[in-house]
Amino acid sequence: MSGGVEMTAGTTSADTSPEAVMATMTRAARTAAAVLAQAPTAAKAAAIRAAAAAIRRQAEAILAANAADMAAADGLTPALKDRLLLTPARVEAMAAGLAAIAALPDPVGAVIAAWTTPNGLAFERVRVPLGVVGIVYESRPNVTADAGALAVMAGNAVILRGGSEAAASNAAIHACLVEGLAAAGLPTDAVQRVTCRDRAMVTAMLTAAGGIDVLIPRGGKGLVAHVLEHARVPVLAHLDGNNHVYVDAAADPAMAQAVVLDAKMRRTGVCGAMETLLVDRAYPAKAALLTALLDAGCEVRADAALLPLDLRLVPAQPLDWDTEYLDAVCAAAEVDGVAGAISHIAGHGSHHTDAVVTADLLVAERFIAEVDSAIVLHNASTQFADGGEFGFGGEIGIATGRLHARGPVALEGLTTYKNVVRGTGQVRG
Repeated sequence: MSGGVEMTAGTTSADTSPEAVMATMTRAARTAAAVLAQAPTAAKAAAIRAAAAAIRRQAEAILAANAADMAAADGLTPALKDRLLLTPARVEAMAAGLAAIAALPDPVGAVIAAWTTPNGLAFERVRVPLGVVGIVYESRPNVTADAGALAVMAGNAVILRGGSEAAASNAAIHACLVEGLAAAGLPTDAVQRVTCRDRAMVTAMLTAAGGIDVLIPRGGKGLVAHVLEHARVPVLAHLDGNNHVYVDAAADPAMAQAVVLDAKMRRTGVCGAMETLLVDRAYPAKAALLTALLDAGCEVRADAALLPLDLRLVPAQPLDWDTEYLDAVCAAAEVDGVAGAISHIAGHGSHHTDAVVTADLLVAERFIAEVDSAIVLHNASTQFADGGEFGFGGEIGIATGRLHARGPVALEGLTTYKNVVRGTGQVRG
């Protein structure tokens, strides 16, 4: 160990400043990335399967480490504690997610497109790894496993900087990833973890141009905003998940209630949770929908049109329409049909995840076509905004921008492409 980071044996540095430590890590990562970029699919999959086996074998140690993190988490909200908490079921889900990633098709080397021009030149667009990926994240220890496994399977090296609140959990999980890499004969520097809790290490990552090829922040709005403001390397991120469920007049009431309750209350601290409920003025069961949320323990901040429907409703304030609560709180507004819902989302949404509940297919298709979000759902909970649910095995995060990747970032999102041109001696002359 040197400078507060875990590195392989033999790496030393006299300068332990954050910038010097990060330079050492990125050099090692660059070397590892070159090996991974050429590694056969079988070797990468074997490393991830071995890591999954190590997680299962070390489940008690991982849970004990998490218990230590939880014991020190007095300042966190209940929702954030839920994000931090590991249970036997969550550890098993983590291992199963890695096994699923190992079974996915390898994107590296895949030909995206191929064509031949009249002069006989043969063109191919071929997937290649991004190189060195930096991940800055908070609370959720499963990100350590998902990010490490996805990066390796896509042929990248990764540098992980988790939050101090999950330090013990992340260390235990990272050790399993390193064990998997070693078992498969791949460089252990392919997955490195920053152990220094000094925030200057985050700054060193943000400014590691030439060392880190892309940075992915995953956490609260404050963390992501800081990264977006100060990064000197490309960033793949979402700022917040201000997600909506629109219940149309043609929605089945039982379905609407089930979708809304799950979207908000299944796990309130995840980025796919519903934060604003939009209800069509003509929907006949508005009161029952709101009452179900209130009875489930959710505080509902309603607009003037909905406020009289239940005495427990709280008057909404202007900021409520733009707030990612990550808690058992949501805003609720009455809108004038699908056009009103689309307008509200355009004015207040974060381009993350939005859903429509309706039996009217024309309404559904209009919502899908006009709502500009990375994930749009029809008759399904926003909590499906998750790479595992998409069949990706896991995710590094949800990207809400327009460039490179959108939605759950998994294997394909961790690749770029090169253009390969094969000729027979052609010259332009």
